[in-house]
Amino acid sequence: MRVRTYEIGDTQQIVKLFYDTVHEVNIRDYTKAQVDAWAPADIDIESWTKSLSSKFTFVAEEGEKIAGFGELEASGHIDRFYCHQDFQRQGVGRLILKQIESKAKDLGINKLFTEASITARPFFETQGFIVIRKQEVERRGQKFINFAMEKIYKQRFV
Repeated sequence: MRVRTYEIGDTQQIVKLFYDTVHEVNIRDYTKAQVDAWAPADIDIESWTKSLSSKFTFVAEEGEKIAGFGELEASGHIDRFYCHQDFQRQGVGRLILKQIESKAKDLGINKLFTEASITARPFFETQGFIVIRKQEVERRGQKFINFAMEKIYKQRFV
């Protein structure tokens, strides 16, 4: 397994990974209507390409298969962070987060923050993130529970 930076040619596989993960993994914590709103069948590949390219996006791959990806913004915000359903609980998320933390250190960022789903919350907690607040957000007419979480790095990132 290796982690590398995103390349435009990854977009199709990343979009499929996102859709499949939400529909196969997150469905345990959300309703069908919610996952359909979260990851609709008609995802705009061009807007994803622009979004993935505009951030520090890291991709974990096993051979030719993308096992997960995560995005870091210059503010320290971790936006999308997903692991393929076949690679859950195998250390993929930790590898991606390690790259995000390394990049944050290089950028002088001392706080990472995210909005974690019910499904992702335990992962982020095991990585040292704390819940700041539970929140309700809306997407395409559906309301979702997620958690604003953060991890502050003391001296290490200074």
